[in-house]
Amino acid sequence: MIVKVNKKDNKFIIRFNYSSDLVKKIRLITDRKWNPDKKFWSFPINERTISEFVINFKSQLMIFDKKSKIIIINYFFQEFYKSLLNDFVEILKSQGYSSSTIDAYKIHQKKYILYNLKELLKENYVKIVRPPKDKKLPDVLSKNEVIKILNSLKNKKHRALLFLTYSAGLRVSEVVNLKLKDIDSERMLVHIRKAKGSKDRYSLLSKLALKELRNYAKDQKLKDWLFPGRKEGKHLSTRSAQKIFKRACKMANIKKEVSIHSLRHSFATHLLENGTDLRYIQELLGHSSSKTTEIYTHVTKKDFLNITSPLDVL
Repeated sequence: MIVKVNKKDNKFIIRFNYSSDLVKKIRLITDRKWNPDKKFWSFPINERTISEFVINFKSQLMIFDKKSKIIIINYFFQEFYKSLLNDFVEILKSQGYSSSTIDAYKIHQKKYILYNLKELLKENYVKIVRPPKDKKLPDVLSKNEVIKILNSLKNKKHRALLFLTYSAGLRVSEVVNLKLKDIDSERMLVHIRKAKGSKDRYSLLSKLALKELRNYAKDQKLKDWLFPGRKEGKHLSTRSAQKIFKRACKMANIKKEVSIHSLRHSFATHLLENGTDLRYIQELLGHSSSKTTEIYTHVTKKDFLNITSPLDVL
């Protein structure tokens, strides 16, 4: 038996040929009413009644008008989103992601769900469509631009922060979370602990970065954090690190739309241009998949150097 569902004002109008089973089901819905003159059932549209309707009529063949279809699809996606998001957050927590990273991922997850909802409303049937990913290339600074940025600052702490970020190809969250014990000057390595995905790794410590660190540290009474914040016992915030980089770019007259993360992109690109094997770069960056690292092959100029522009041979 077919159940017809229409939306009128803020109510669902339900019509079906008489069936004792269906009458029993609809009587289970809160605030339902029978209209004896027009021969239909109705109930107000809210989260509770929609839930009761879906549960009791889940195996029933139904025909929806456009407005009621939108409401029902939206309800299913809200329930799907809640369940998916809870599972998603639990997985991220179990892998040791920070609360700020989890919050950022939740925002992207919500955008993904809303995108699919819009696509569904264009169709007459349920169809999940994966949104196309923007194929954006990372913002990379030239070697000369990196030199200008690093040398633009006089503050010893700020210089050490940016030198170390580029030297090891660090994420901003990684560099501000470094402790004194993480700098291995004998092996010329930086120990990054509990990075993205709760993984430890080592990266490069350049002689110039070590020189800047020692120059900075000799005037400081450092106890635990390599870059302490203003509050006692706290490290420098990622926002403060971003501001330091932006100030350096302004002083160096860099016009590109770049962030402190661009130092990490530049580190990887410059290594590739210098002939470093992509597998080693993957290890230094802490990428789980080589596909993530391969994006730098699209921004390196190494393979373009032997190509002559057609303008130059006209």
